[in-house]
Amino acid sequence: MKIIKRSLLLLILLTSVGFLFRGWIYRHVVTYKSVGMRTTYPASDKNFTKYIDSCIDNHKKLNINQIIKLAFSITSEKLTYTAQKTDIDPYLLITSRTAHCVGYAAFFTTTCNYLLKKYDLADQWTAKPRIGQLYFPGTKIHPYFSTPFFKDHDFVTIENKETGEIFAVDPTVNDYLFIGIVSNSK
Repeated sequence: MKIIKRSLLLLILLTSVGFLFRGWIYRHVVTYKSVGMRTTYPASDKNFTKYIDSCIDNHKKLNINQIIKLAFSITSEKLTYTAQKTDIDPYLLITSRTAHCVGYAAFFTTTCNYLLKKYDLADQWTAKPRIGQLYFPGTKIHPYFSTPFFKDHDFVTIENKETGEIFAVDPTVNDYLFIGIVSNSK
């Protein structure tokens, strides 16, 4: 009986630690490597910009971290993940509301770039959708999947044009695991 109680306590403790440090663990175990770019959609659709503006609390000034957090929030509020073939155009995703990683990355990128422009940071920062490969302790995982759906995984980089600083983010993983920043290999 003592062994069962201790095992259960250990399991609860490990699960709690794993949950609390999931971002740190994920960044140290999974690495993203960019193998290409996707189309960047400018925020020129009025329905899209109207929706983004309706999600903003009229903040006076936001920094880059706050803009990334707001873009995550808007993206996960609007989209639901699906493994099925869907739209990737952010303007169509406003109404269809379901996307896979390509749609999530496109929607997040357009939202983030719109917010950067709105808060006068577009001269310093830009968001770019990336086609990526995932590595799990140094091994590319995509060859282990037989479906073409898992041939790559899209993510987004937000780059400082002056300093070269880069934030790599995965809007899909953020939506489900609440992990914002990911590890990006050059």
